[in-house]
Amino acid sequence: MNSLPRHELTAQAATSGSIALGSATGQVGHVLAAVTAKEIALKSKNVAELADQVLPALTAAMLLLKQQDAAEADNFRSTVLVAVETATRPQKGGPSPVVADMTRKITAALDAA
Repeated sequence: MNSLPRHELTAQAATSGSIALGSATGQVGHVLAAVTAKEIALKSKNVAELADQVLPALTAAMLLLKQQDAAEADNFRSTVLVAVETATRPQKGGPSPVVADMTRKITAALDAA
């Protein structure tokens, strides 16, 4: 188990995920590079509210991308999953059951398109 305080672990995960998103290529990379944190409106008080907002948005993004450019849809899916994997990479052992479940939900949202 990591000895860092929880808020530091959360900050590390956010930083790792952000770096992964910043490494995206193709049109997805260009779009992510143009978006600032202030432009992203995630207003939620808990994980359930956040999931209610983000998971359908992932599905909608995949639907739109598949209609416009299947290769970019694959690129977007890969980019999101790399960011999730990077952000949730455990220091020791495998991911916790909670993290594994949320990862499955994100993957399912991407694949629902």
